[in-house]
Amino acid sequence: MELSKGSAKGLIPLAVFVVTYLTIAIIARNFYAVSVIIPFLIAALSGIIINRGRSLEDKVESFCKGAGESNIILMCLIFVLAGAFAEVAKAAGAVESTVNLGITLLPENLLVTGIFIIACFISISIGTSMGTIAALTPIATGVSDKTGIALTIIVGAVVGGAMFGDNLSMISDTTIAATRTQGCKLKDKFKMNFKIVLPAAIVTAILFTILTSGQGMKLDGTYKYNIIKIIPYIGVLIAAIAGMNVLTVLSGGIVLAGGIGIFTGSFGIIGLFESMAKGIAGMSELIIISLIIGGIVELIKDNGGIDYILYVISTKIKSKRGAEIGIAALVSLVDICTANNTIAIITVGPIAKNISDKFNLEPKRVAGILDMFSCVFQGLIPYGAQLLLASSLAMISPFQIMGSLFYPYLMGISALIYIMVFPIKEVE
Repeated sequence: MELSKGSAKGLIPLAVFVVTYLTIAIIARNFYAVSVIIPFLIAALSGIIINRGRSLEDKVESFCKGAGESNIILMCLIFVLAGAFAEVAKAAGAVESTVNLGITLLPENLLVTGIFIIACFISISIGTSMGTIAALTPIATGVSDKTGIALTIIVGAVVGGAMFGDNLSMISDTTIAATRTQGCKLKDKFKMNFKIVLPAAIVTAILFTILTSGQGMKLDGTYKYNIIKIIPYIGVLIAAIAGMNVLTVLSGGIVLAGGIGIFTGSFGIIGLFESMAKGIAGMSELIIISLIIGGIVELIKDNGGIDYILYVISTKIKSKRGAEIGIAALVSLVDICTANNTIAIITVGPIAKNISDKFNLEPKRVAGILDMFSCVFQGLIPYGAQLLLASSLAMISPFQIMGSLFYPYLMGISALIYIMVFPIKEVE
């Protein structure tokens, strides 16, 4: 069967989005000045307008079909539960206890390495790089003041550790989006991904140890923690690795965190429901974006854009490995343009799935590639939310931090080595 050439015209919505988003960001000198929903909405309208051969009703129907696709709706439901769990666990004191436990266990003379490891643990537990950076950067600043260790190195350790968990956590938006768009299990993606990035994390820890050897001292003060409050994170991690359905995992996590919060007096029943509502509300923008992107992808598909991408890749790339590099390049480019790794995955995910089906790639491998490369650039771009938050809390320039972001650099190298060296299994 001859492959359809498709039409580059079908990709106009993507071009409209990139141009609109970058134009607004450049004019405002701020990538977060306007919600990304607006450029995506304009892109959706362009996708409806460009094909004059179909009626308006038909094109709107296509958009609604894409927005209401089962994987999109399921992903939105997962985002709802993930938001509720994250906020309930935070209100129950789980974040504070996790941070304080890690600080208490910090070894002498290895403060920066210890902070990096703690950031890895916290981010993989709570599923958010932003939450990890917000919790640890003020502590990292204090460590720098007391020890004389360069602030840029310590903040770099925090950001690097935060991106470790952003990429791996079972409740991270990126993990959820990557696995749902590729149709693979959380545990399969986690196990494969962990093996790839672990060497990068180990080398990063060694580098921090060498660079700061003999400069540290024990932190003063007492950091209170409650082991019971850490249980929700441990429970969610174990349940997800065991292969339980993600909806069951997150629902169980909400019940567990809520029960512990009520038991310890952190909140009452009303407080529990308020926390759930707050967490769900925090996911509203991402849910709306997911629905709009689902509709845009369907319009791109109907207008021949997906077929065009597949045709170009099929003619330019002759191997599975080349297809994987193409997927990595796509998600990296979209992340650089949008400064949001979750949106990058949601945008490229359906296209990556089509490429994956064409070249018979492993879904878990493609999901890992999407997640890793989006996180690599999200952790490096100076206008990304992570570096902007870290730099504002530490009162330094994001460009100053970039030189100490060893983990994102090494994660990218590890991911490239994996694509180029490790055998690609045939999918039955």
